[in-house]
Amino acid sequence: MHNDTPTRIVLIRHGETAWNAERRLQGHLDIDLNEEGQRQARALAASLADEHFDVLVSSDLARATETAKALGDATGQPLYIDGRLRERCYGGFEGLLYADIAERFPKEFAAWQGRDVDAQLPPGKNRGETFREFYDRVTGAVLGWAADNPGKSLAIVAHGGVLECIYRAALDLSLETPRDFKVLNASINRFVVRDGKLELVSWGEVAHLQPAVLDDI
Repeated sequence: MHNDTPTRIVLIRHGETAWNAERRLQGHLDIDLNEEGQRQARALAASLADEHFDVLVSSDLARATETAKALGDATGQPLYIDGRLRERCYGGFEGLLYADIAERFPKEFAAWQGRDVDAQLPPGKNRGETFREFYDRVTGAVLGWAADNPGKSLAIVAHGGVLECIYRAALDLSLETPRDFKVLNASINRFVVRDGKLELVSWGEVAHLQPAVLDDI
């Protein structure tokens, strides 16, 4: 039976971490949500509590799973974990402030900022990925979940880099073009998958993160 109903994907970036706030690169390093990130996760969960999801899946890094668990608690969904949805691995850049990366690895930093999508990263605790390797990994993961759940509604909680890749895939943007779009913590980003292709529905919904005016009444 051919299913003509597109598969819906709500793609969510994890809430804020202390490292996000201070512009320190996380990559595969496992950093928990900070207090603001926990607040964002609760606000996100409340805003999506009435939406129907068939599947809830998250990256295996704590900042994503903590965000996803808040949503799972609100919707009663079991949470699936998929390590392919992790942030890009940045090798020797991980754990450093952006300013320090520029100083310590000027050549690699320039290639990264210059969108050289096949540039190798300096080795670190984890083996770095080129942007192209990362893009192939996460688009394969998201399209795989869609293919396994045709016509269903999926909530996927992941990372800024993952959101960037899926946005590029949906708009068919070259990987070399600069990132001229915002990727916000705890944002809601909506896509459909039709005939195996991603289409963008809405991007960067964050109204749910504004503190409610009636909070103290």
